[in-house]
Amino acid sequence: MGRFSIPKLGILLLCCLAAVSEATYAKYKDPKQPVGVRIEDLMSRMTLAEKIGQMTQIERSVATPDVMKKYFIGSVLSGGGSVPAIKATPETRIKMVNTIQKGSLSTRLQIPMIYGIDAVHGHNNVYKATIFPHNVGLGVTRDPQLIKKIGDATALEVRATGISYVFAPCTAVCRDPRWGRCYESYSEDHKIVQLMTEIIPGLQGDIPGNCKKGVPFVSGEWQHTKHFLGDGGTTKGINENNTLISLNGLLSIHMPAYLNSIRKGVATIMVSYSSWNGKKMHANRDLVTGFLKSKLKFRGFVISDWLGIDKITSPPHANYSYSVEAGVGAGIDMIMVSNFTEFIDVLTYQVKHNIIPISRIDDAVKRILRVKVVMGFFENPMADYSLVNQLGSQEHRELAREAVRKTLVLLKNGESADKPLLPLPKKATKILVSGTHADNLGYQCGGWTITWQGLGGNDLTSAFKFCPAVASKI
Repeated sequence: MGRFSIPKLGILLLCCLAAVSEATYAKYKDPKQPVGVRIEDLMSRMTLAEKIGQMTQIERSVATPDVMKKYFIGSVLSGGGSVPAIKATPETRIKMVNTIQKGSLSTRLQIPMIYGIDAVHGHNNVYKATIFPHNVGLGVTRDPQLIKKIGDATALEVRATGISYVFAPCTAVCRDPRWGRCYESYSEDHKIVQLMTEIIPGLQGDIPGNCKKGVPFVSGEWQHTKHFLGDGGTTKGINENNTLISLNGLLSIHMPAYLNSIRKGVATIMVSYSSWNGKKMHANRDLVTGFLKSKLKFRGFVISDWLGIDKITSPPHANYSYSVEAGVGAGIDMIMVSNFTEFIDVLTYQVKHNIIPISRIDDAVKRILRVKVVMGFFENPMADYSLVNQLGSQEHRELAREAVRKTLVLLKNGESADKPLLPLPKKATKILVSGTHADNLGYQCGGWTITWQGLGGNDLTSAFKFCPAVASKI
């Protein structure tokens, strides 16, 4: 027996090493494996709690590392104006994102979280970022290549702060100027809005010609389009109201830009607060699952708006159990929530009691994981400091100046063609610029600047003020 002990010991050791190797190797962590194989492998390892955690997006103010670890949270966002510190530097923001990410990476499966922010006209929530004109101005340019450059610049500035997911562009078709968010719409003409979807390859990168229809493609910044569907067509322009229109009108006016976005590889789509013919979009399974996912073959994930499912009922949150069932059942994959423990508890109960089938949960999680895998998050989950110098760079500010010049529209040039107001006489010694916006950076920048509704004053960020009367001199 003694002389066989060493070979047996060697065989035993090899078996142990093989077992350890098998235990540590996971296909979902192997970038050489096909995307579908990685997703299926990871899904097979996940518990219900881990799956529902992936469907949950919470606000940064409550996203501690312990919360991320305990609840397996899939995503975090900065709400409008939510900042880690007043006039926070890019380094401060990167540190915040990485601190949260470390909590996600300490979980059993180490699934990285994704961090999102509204970058509506540049990285607009961030101090010293380049502020570009709003969509209502950019639509006037009729210049999709300029819009693509703006997308590229915005992506660099967002990455400069450690963030990889932006809630933009807004592809609403504003049909009534009384709508308070018309400034977020490129045009009342859906064809112009379709042209402006060129911002998507600017943000995400150009989609290869061999990509399948509807599959998300990301080589740069990851973004989405919003708000699906018909938010710019509400009755009397009332925000979050009802869009009364036939199916043919809905599809011919409000849908085309989404079709363009999907063809260009958009990764996620946000649902609108509004209703269509009395049906809340957050509960509209026919449009979200039936049309967007099934007919248009969209394979990214669908995300709610902030507390969007709460607003399925009136008043909001009146019947939260119904709201969760209706919203998730409609096909929304990731939910922006305030009280995340309530959402997780309610959804867990509904799955365990067969109110919501596990197949619906699996569809949502596969879509979320697909975007994370395509984005390369499993290989590079941590933000770095290599792009901090891109925030507010001179090149981007020059691009913003070009965009402002191209957005200017002369409605009427003087009383008659014989006596035009412009161009101004070169010998003019004084030009009077008056009104509340004449010397107010905040008013000139408008909404979605540092805070969601915008701010007045000249100390909210670092930027140049633009006066149309002397545009040629700036």
